[in-house]
Amino acid sequence: MPHLLVTISGHGLGHLAQTGPVLQALRRHRPDLRLTVASSLPEVRLRERIGPDLQPVSRAMDFGFLMRDAFRIDHAASARAYQDFHAHWPSRVRDTADWLRAQSVDLVLANAAYLPLAAAAEAGIPALGLSSLNWHDLAGFAFSGQAWVEPVLAEMLAAYRSAAAFIVLTPGMPMAALGNTLRVGPVAQVCAPRRAALRERLGLAEGERTVLIAFGGFDRPLPMTDWPLPPGLRWLVPSAWGIRHPRVVASDSLGWPFGELVASVDALIGKPGYGTFAEAACSGTPLLYAPRPDWPEQDALVAWIAEHGWARQVSDADLQAGRLAAPLAALWAQARPTPPLPVGDEEAARIILRWL
Repeated sequence: MPHLLVTISGHGLGHLAQTGPVLQALRRHRPDLRLTVASSLPEVRLRERIGPDLQPVSRAMDFGFLMRDAFRIDHAASARAYQDFHAHWPSRVRDTADWLRAQSVDLVLANAAYLPLAAAAEAGIPALGLSSLNWHDLAGFAFSGQAWVEPVLAEMLAAYRSAAAFIVLTPGMPMAALGNTLRVGPVAQVCAPRRAALRERLGLAEGERTVLIAFGGFDRPLPMTDWPLPPGLRWLVPSAWGIRHPRVVASDSLGWPFGELVASVDALIGKPGYGTFAEAACSGTPLLYAPRPDWPEQDALVAWIAEHGWARQVSDADLQAGRLAAPLAALWAQARPTPPLPVGDEEAARIILRWL
C-alpha cells in the first residue's frame, strides 16, 4: 500500500480546489492508496473536497502571504513573516525532514509550499510540487528591490528545484526560474447544475436571477446595506456578512456544496483566483470579477478566462458601490463559449502515479 503525504496551503481555498480533484483521480487509479493530508485548513473543508477517508494532520507548511483582505496583501506583516520563517532555515528543514521520515511516506506532494520539498530532499524521499503558482515568484514580485529578500528567494528557489518535478496547472504562472515544470490542463470540480432546485429553494419569481458572491475563502464584506438592490436579482453571500434584506440570502445556510452553487447560479462575482476562475469557466457559469493589482498570478488567469470563460471585469470602485446591474447585464449579453474540459486532474494523476 503506497503512502502519499500531501501538503495543501491554507492560503485561501484555491489550493484545495486544485488538489482535491487530483487526489480523487489518484484514488480512482489506486484505491489502495494511503493518503495523509497536512494542512492548516479546517478538516471539514478537506473532507468535502477530497473525501471522508483521508488522514488529516493539522500542520502548516507555508503561509503564502498575510492578507489585509481578499484582495490586498499586508506587505509589512508578510515581510516580517518571511524573515522569521527563514531566520533558521537549515534547522527548519532538518526538523521537517525528521517529521517526514517518521511518517514513513513513499512520496511527498506539495501545493504550493516549498519547505516540504526541501525537507523531502533532506530525508531522501521523492517529492513533487503542484500548483498554478509558487511563492518564489510571488515573493520576488511583492518584495522586489528589498535587500533582505534575496537570500530568502535563493532558499525558496533551491527548495522548488529540489523536487523531481513541479506540475503547473492551466492556467498557471510561467515559472521559468524553476526549470523542472510539467504542464497539465485545467483542474476543476465540476458539478451537475441544479438550477430548478435552487430556484425552488429560494422561491424565485419568474425571470428572477441568482448572483453568488465568493472570494475564495478570504473575507471581504461588501457594504451591501448601502447598495442599490434592484428587483430581479437574488444575492447569495456569506452569512458572516450579516446582511438582512429580502433579496439577500446567506449562501452557507443553504447546505449546498460550493461547486453545486457555482454550477447552478446565473452569475458568480469573485476575484482572480484559480479555484474561482477554473470552476466558473469549466461549469459554464458567467463570472464578474474585480482585479487584484498586487497579485501577478492574475495575468495568467485573466488571459485564460478571456479566451475560455464567460467573464467580464468590473472595477473595484463599482464593486464596492454595488454598481453591478449594468455590468451583469453586459455579461449575460455576451456569447456563451464552450466550457473547457477539466482534464488536468487525470494528467496530473498520471504523473504522480509514475512516482508511486
